[in-house]
Amino acid sequence: MTKVVARSGLRGLTYRAVAAEAGVSHGSVTLHFGSRDAMIEEAHARAVANSISRSSLEPGTGDLSDFVAGLVQSAEDDPDSELFQWELALESRRSPHLAPEVKRLYGSYTDAAARELERMGFGDDPVLARLIAGALDGLVLQQTVGLRTPAETEEEIERLRELLALALEAKPGP
Repeated sequence: MTKVVARSGLRGLTYRAVAAEAGVSHGSVTLHFGSRDAMIEEAHARAVANSISRSSLEPGTGDLSDFVAGLVQSAEDDPDSELFQWELALESRRSPHLAPEVKRLYGSYTDAAARELERMGFGDDPVLARLIAGALDGLVLQQTVGLRTPAETEEEIERLRELLALALEAKPGP
């Protein structure tokens, strides 16, 4: 599904297009998903979960050097998944019934960032988590559409880590 959307946009996501991409019958896709919205929701949930695990957004170590260590490679390995998520976010502006799903799943990124930032010592700081998740989303978008090279994105992520390290140093103790 993500390949179909990356190639044709969300409006090009049809049972027939998914069936052709998967090499199965139209009826199989219709029967499996039941509705186009169910198909979209499942694909989006899968894309977000894969993206979080591949990017090391939440490695679970609390070590700043591990934070988003796989982000650039993840975007290189699966740009279709990234494009799918942005297509869905854009479509949710035109089709408000999609907005709750998009907010919920993008919230998964913020929640993962928040948990890892807390492990690093930032405490419970939802504003910082939203800022970091948004910045990373923008970096991946720019890399995926060709505005940044992977090397430039890596440099920017390293600068982000440096800024986070400085913020931790400046943070008052308990």
